[in-house]
Amino acid sequence: MKKIRILRIINRFNIGGPTYNATFLTALLGDDYETMLVGGLPEEGESDSLFILKKYGVTPVLMDEMVREPSLKSDRKAYKKLKEIIREFKPDIVHTHASKAGALGRKAASACKVPVIVHTFHGHVFHSYFGSVKTTLFKFIERNLSKKSTGIIAISAIQKRELTEIHKICPPEKVRVIQLGFDLLPFHEKRLSERENVRAQYSLTESDIAIAIIGRIAAIKDHSFFLDVIESVNQRTTKSIKIFIVGDGPDRNVIEERVSEINSKHSNLILMTSWIKDIGTFNAGMDIICLTSKNEGTPVSLIEAQAANIPVISTDVGGVRDILDDGETGFVVPHGDLELYSEKLLELCEDEKTRAKMSQNGWNYVHEKFHYTTLVKNMDRYYRELLKIESK
Repeated sequence: MKKIRILRIINRFNIGGPTYNATFLTALLGDDYETMLVGGLPEEGESDSLFILKKYGVTPVLMDEMVREPSLKSDRKAYKKLKEIIREFKPDIVHTHASKAGALGRKAASACKVPVIVHTFHGHVFHSYFGSVKTTLFKFIERNLSKKSTGIIAISAIQKRELTEIHKICPPEKVRVIQLGFDLLPFHEKRLSERENVRAQYSLTESDIAIAIIGRIAAIKDHSFFLDVIESVNQRTTKSIKIFIVGDGPDRNVIEERVSEINSKHSNLILMTSWIKDIGTFNAGMDIICLTSKNEGTPVSLIEAQAANIPVISTDVGGVRDILDDGETGFVVPHGDLELYSEKLLELCEDEKTRAKMSQNGWNYVHEKFHYTTLVKNMDRYYRELLKIESK
């Protein structure tokens, strides 16, 4: 039987959900598939994720021309190169991941008359990123691109509703919900094996409450709001807390200045670690993981935290409610509600029983729902449906 050829195109190989998604779908779909993975490199302030691909035996095609910011010159080069790759590889399916790859890849695939064109929205830029004029332009572009797409994948039911009902990018019948998948067992196992070592590394006592936020330091992640919360909680808690900001990005200098001010008053309360590649080991030493974003797709840091039996607290954005059980594995708070977010974080700090309950519930909630085998099985079924091939 002829193998199904898939050209998979990703924006860039930075640490995050899209890289894991593309890696597992490239490495693990099975012998019926031949997949080529193409993508750009991380931008300044991001850590590259090529070590993830290497771990699963994936060798990608790297494209210097694929850059995050719109650029007529580089975009034209990337589009031309993608068409060359398509003509040489002759894929049955072109599957694009995230906005830039989705725009250039779908346009190139359509021009080359690829039989099936699929796009995954890992997040979207339809609010909180740009002003109204630019946002309207992006919606117009995505509506046109959706017409070139055979199928569109949303990574949560909430995201599907945003795409089809709120922003009206495409009709509901064109969208399939397929959640992300991960290799979560190492996060679960390291909670026991590495916790003591990590806490010793960061000079954490048994009674310290270690709180972390993990991700790119950019306006959309709203680290300023996170620091507002931390200052509020620090004034009210009876516990000793230690804060970790893991990541890097364009707003690092601004956040670093504020952290220095806070630390000058509160004896090095906050540590900025930059990117940590072995986040599974780091998580083992944490007690609470936070997310304060204004917009998200499916935040990987929250799934990984629950796999490590760590309670989480997040703003109510994107697909967050699809990946945590509010009140059972963590708390969900409306974005911008400083008082409620602070109250919930304070409750997690002060109430050991609540932390213990949520810790026990985390692994059970995520380990099957977000396992890569579920992702691969669902995607295989969808590909065959689009190609009108009978499922195995």
